This record gives sequence, C-alpha cells and structure tokens, in this order.
Amino acid sequence: MPDQSDWEAKAANILKAELKRQGVTYAQLAELIGDKEPNVRNKLSRGKFSAAFLLQSLDAIGRTDLQLQ
Repeated sequence: MPDQSDWEAKAANILKAELKRQGVTYAQLAELIGDKEPNVRNKLSRGKFSAAFLLQSLDAIGRTDLQLQ
C-alpha cells in the first residue's frame, strides 16, 4: 500500500501534467488563483497541498475532468 508521500507525489505529478497539457506556467497559475508564483512552485515541488488547492487549480486552467491513471 502506498504511503502518504507516495500519494502526495502522485497528486503533484497529476497537477504538473495537467498544467503542461494546458500550456500553463506556474506564474500563470499563480495569477489565475490569486497566489504568488513562489508559493505555487513550492507547493508543487513539495507535493504538500490541499485537495482544495488541487481543485482550485484544475478549475482555473479549465479542466473539468481528471484521469487518475
């Protein structure tokens, strides 16, 4: 069974992949969600962010569905 850090890494990788697919940079995401680029970059590099941040980010880049595999 994966541990907590495995799940955090998976969540970060999913969001990073979606940003890449949409052609959205960390700076652009930060602007879209009203945050600062270093904060967004740190959240994604650490993989430590809330489900709310994940959903807010996906909504901001226009994603309405998500593939987990």
